Amino acid sequence: MAAVDQLTINLQSLGLQDHTLLKEADVEHNPIDLYRSYIASELSKISGVDTSLIYPALETSISKDSADLNLPVPRLRAKGGKPQELAAKWAEEFPKDLVDVVANGIFLRFNFIGPSLTKLVLPMIWNQREEYGRNESAKGKVAVFDFSSPNIAKPFHAGHLRSTIIGSFLCNLHESQGWKVHRVNYLGDWGKQFGLLAIGFERYGNDKELEENPMRHLYDVYVKINADATAEEEKIQQEGAEAESKGVPYTPFATLHDKAREFFKQMEAGDEQSLKTWSRFRDLSIVKLKETYERLNIKYDEYDGESQVSLQLMDEMIDLLKKKNLVEQDNGALLIDLAKFDKKLGKAVVRKRDGATLYLTRDIGTAVKRYEKYKFDKSVYVVASQQDMYFAQLFKILELMGFEWAKKCVHINYGLIQGMSTRKGKAIFLDDIMEVAKEEMHKVMQKNQEKYSQIENPEEVADIVGKTAIRIQDSTGKRINNYAFDWSRMTSFEGDTGPYLQYAHSRLSSVQRNVDFTDEQMKNADLSLITEPEAYELVRLLGQYPDVLKSAFRFQETSTVVTYLFKLTHAVSKLYDILWVKGREENLQLARLALFGAAKQVLNNGMKLLGLTPLERM
Repeated sequence: MAAVDQLTINLQSLGLQDHTLLKEADVEHNPIDLYRSYIASELSKISGVDTSLIYPALETSISKDSADLNLPVPRLRAKGGKPQELAAKWAEEFPKDLVDVVANGIFLRFNFIGPSLTKLVLPMIWNQREEYGRNESAKGKVAVFDFSSPNIAKPFHAGHLRSTIIGSFLCNLHESQGWKVHRVNYLGDWGKQFGLLAIGFERYGNDKELEENPMRHLYDVYVKINADATAEEEKIQQEGAEAESKGVPYTPFATLHDKAREFFKQMEAGDEQSLKTWSRFRDLSIVKLKETYERLNIKYDEYDGESQVSLQLMDEMIDLLKKKNLVEQDNGALLIDLAKFDKKLGKAVVRKRDGATLYLTRDIGTAVKRYEKYKFDKSVYVVASQQDMYFAQLFKILELMGFEWAKKCVHINYGLIQGMSTRKGKAIFLDDIMEVAKEEMHKVMQKNQEKYSQIENPEEVADIVGKTAIRIQDSTGKRINNYAFDWSRMTSFEGDTGPYLQYAHSRLSSVQRNVDFTDEQMKNADLSLITEPEAYELVRLLGQYPDVLKSAFRFQETSTVVTYLFKLTHAVSKLYDILWVKGREENLQLARLALFGAAKQVLNNGMKLLGLTPLERM
């Protein structure tokens, strides 16, 4: 159906065919905006306040005690009385055909009339399906997201897990608001440790194991060679001490760390053989990472990394810093005294005494390269809050270097996961975490043998529910908060958990599966047969979904969507005992199925936005 035809139907369903829509109202994508436009216009006539002040002041809330739209009168800066008096006066004069209006102190509370809201919201969901909730408000804008960013040959720690979950959601969320998103994984793939790794591979490496699981094998090699290097250092100290006690000169032998530094120097100088070894490690690791991320429904547009910043580009960055008189010498090192511009930022070193560049220098070069490639409107780094100072320094340096786009760089931070380990010990890689979650879910599912025997593919279901459990546990609270990683809590079907969310979706699927009607029949149901107050409560929630996404976008919070989805599932759960479908008259069945079908669609949309795979059966 064309958008114009749908809009006409929507206006007619509320009796607003003669209403002039406000330009701010995105009524094609958001049913609540139609009410906002109407209320702002009517209230403007009564109060004399301009609609441009009223419209943005009308706020939704999924809180149980809140109205459908709330307006704090002081925000309007209206004259002619105290806010409480004006609220009471305006509530009395406001038309009551489409909304119930009450004054509550300095607030005006607007509640939508159930039947008209149902006729507006449900057809919109059935027509838009997976597009419901999305909008095109940022069409033409480009965002680059840098998230996950593990180090090759090192453990995938808890911070990487949070960055992966939060970053992938925020990418999906931006796309839902019309942004063109580029997903970038900036790998820790450069440095002296690769020299040590190359030496270690000669000693402990196995080509077959490298091909099968490069991340794990390289980590094992690195642990062994690092232990050897530590033992060497201890031996040198011991031999040196013995030589000193005997009064004889001692010349330490070339250590593994010395050889590693030499190997890395060769890499930086472009030595073909050294780079070939390094490139093999990197390429095989990326192949494995792609498989792992695919399990989480994540695909990157680019695998970037420290190695991809050329020495030439870093030299250009240092030259520009010198040209802008931003650097000063300190014991042979180059640093920027950012305290001159902001006392909290202190000093930042951009080149060490031995001429080596640092992570910061590489990030400056990467940011420049990234802007040249993508011409972004927003460049987002999803990194733990421990790096708040680092990113404040980076963005300030980019600004001082004269890059206009520096203000478009954003750091999305988050708190820590505490106690992330498997029952067998520390979880080292993302694969480990997902495998343990799968095993734990499988055990939980097997406790109910009757239901378990009906599942066609229990291994696959356990895998999907396990990944859901991990994501939802991470996304339930505000991202800045720390949280305790709890296997038993997150794999439970009781309470607001990932498994419960999957159960709620599969149960809604079974409602539709157990009847013999087509989607077209449900879509065209007689919605006037929906009359129960609990049903209107669910319709209200369904209508709020586009606003929930806008709110999540405003605060960049996964928990906003997760909290909403749990509230939605609770509202649906209440209705199973009230709105029976089977055995009822056909038109009533269809009306109720239209409501349950719309709820399933919104739950499905929200789960996919979170990066989940909604299950039809479990």
